[in-house]
Amino acid sequence: MNDRLAAGTYRCRDVARSVAAATDAGVTWIDTAPNYASGTAEVSLRPVLEARPQIRVSTKVGFVPDSDRPAARDAGVLPHERDRGHCLTRPYIAWQLARSRVRLGRAPDLVFVHNPEHDRADRAELARTLTEAFEELERSAGAGDIGGYGVATWSGLSSGMFTVSDLTVFAETVGGPHHHFRAAQFPVSLVHLAVVADALDGRGALVEAREAGLDVFASAPLGGGELLHAMTDELRCVIDPAASPAQAALLVALSAPGVSRVLLSASTPAHWADAVGAAAREPLSADRLRKVIDVLGT
Repeated sequence: MNDRLAAGTYRCRDVARSVAAATDAGVTWIDTAPNYASGTAEVSLRPVLEARPQIRVSTKVGFVPDSDRPAARDAGVLPHERDRGHCLTRPYIAWQLARSRVRLGRAPDLVFVHNPEHDRADRAELARTLTEAFEELERSAGAGDIGGYGVATWSGLSSGMFTVSDLTVFAETVGGPHHHFRAAQFPVSLVHLAVVADALDGRGALVEAREAGLDVFASAPLGGGELLHAMTDELRCVIDPAASPAQAALLVALSAPGVSRVLLSASTPAHWADAVGAAAREPLSADRLRKVIDVLGT
């Protein structure tokens, strides 16, 4: 089994095939969302989850799949003023979670609030949005409908719209000391090195997550595949001369302080074998990570 890698489904053309390759390689966590694969990702995962009940799964709430919009309107959970492709009101979250449980065939282990910064103008509005979302997720977790919840963000942390400490405060305010806020998901890669540099200096999102006892899911470790084309022999040798280009890129995310799992959307057994090889390598030392940062900057 491999607990350092997780199978992402964001850019998978064939979710079932990609996830089967991941689980065959020993991956024990799958991450998805209702809007992935044109709204079909969760349904595609159900046979895999039924065949392998030990696999853990996370999904998301927030984005409104085009295929779900008519049903959401008919159910009265998608207010006209919120129908901008993204909604985090309590009624919509409850409705979306119910659909996700049916599609997955089970309660998700984690539910991430998906890019809460989307289309929100200021920190005060975002704080209200997150508080409302956390209230519904706490209710769902308390009822046993989900295992716990987190926040998956692309730019909310890097833009300063919120911090991991802010999220913990929201969770404590809503759920008290025994809240169900469990994880954060954000980019960690060769093109998102600032968060790694901050962690090496004892500050920032990775450090705050570790201090709060949160799992961190590092997203986009290969930069959507672009890093494989940008990986030079010189850079690979700085990272690990014995690694393949993909392994070198993954090693940076795998070695970042505080990262629990690295999300990868790989489609073939060969790609997953390469990734598992990266996870088996010795993590990069703090000095080696600093050298990589010196070469590339943040």
